[in-house]
Amino acid sequence: MLQTRLGFGALRQSSVFFAARPFTSSAVRQIFPPPPQSIKGTVNDAAVFPPPSKFHGSYHWNFERIVAIGMVPQVVMPLFAGTSHPILDAALACTMITHAHLGFESCVIDYFPKRRFHRIGPLVHWILRGFTVLTFIGVYEFNTNDIGLTEGIKKLWKA
Repeated sequence: MLQTRLGFGALRQSSVFFAARPFTSSAVRQIFPPPPQSIKGTVNDAAVFPPPSKFHGSYHWNFERIVAIGMVPQVVMPLFAGTSHPILDAALACTMITHAHLGFESCVIDYFPKRRFHRIGPLVHWILRGFTVLTFIGVYEFNTNDIGLTEGIKKLWKA
């Protein structure tokens, strides 16, 4: 009744509303269908909480913040002071890769929880670890056998 009085019902049935929908040539499909749902226990059972661990809680969060804040002087000093030293390049590379790994790990934990994805969750964690190790190896090779990380960033910036 309220919709008809305000005109929403007429708008919903008009051709203007249907013409405003976006054009798609394919059907809408889910990329990842939801995994099967299961309930362990009964409705009246208490929720099972993981055991408390400071390593997975406050220490982990503090470590992420320290790495993020520690990157600021490491980026500012070589790029604006004009000096490039292999030790500074190595420290910058380690903190950048660690920062990226921690960020991607948070995404993997959010989108592939172990309780729902028993096989693919740990697999994605190991794929992330493998790419992190390969990135460390590649940046090490770039720092030792080429111009180094900060000089490479400077050349990209000026290109």
